[in-house]
Amino acid sequence: MSYPNDPIRRPDGTEPTRPLPAQPSEPAHEPAYKPRMVIDAPRLWSGGVATAIVAALLAWVGLLIIDGVLDLSPSKVAVVFSPFQSFTGNYVLTAALAAIAATGLAHLLYLSTPRPLTFFKWIVGLATVAATVVPFTRDGTMADKVAVGVLNLVLGICIGSLVSAVMARTVVDRSQEVRAQRRIR
Repeated sequence: MSYPNDPIRRPDGTEPTRPLPAQPSEPAHEPAYKPRMVIDAPRLWSGGVATAIVAALLAWVGLLIIDGVLDLSPSKVAVVFSPFQSFTGNYVLTAALAAIAATGLAHLLYLSTPRPLTFFKWIVGLATVAATVVPFTRDGTMADKVAVGVLNLVLGICIGSLVSAVMARTVVDRSQEVRAQRRIR
């Protein structure tokens, strides 16, 4: 028997779909606040180490070409970190450390800025321009200055592009994950 004001039945006699009981939105062990952007730090840093290896090899090959093929003296115009007696060793180490520093900068920017990739590209771009211009402020032949300037430019582009690519793959946007999961269901 049905009553006219029965909340379970509609006036036409059909039963409405009943909402499921409310489910807790998050398990008790997870924090209430989830940041929107999450960094996969191990992947970021392993990509940074790989970039350092590529930059070091690029610096070494570049110096082989400048010194061996072009018969120039890049040591007169290049400004490098100098813990070793070997100019080539110092230059290669400097390139690797620049890549590690760029990775650290990327991590810091992700933790502190609203558009980290944009700021990263500007900082690395300006540092690359500075590294390209610095050899022209030193003593040496114009050919030596141009060769080192070009090598510094190529190294800056290499480090900037590789770390930017790593940054794009190591940050997870949770809002995108939620949208993708909704599409799958």
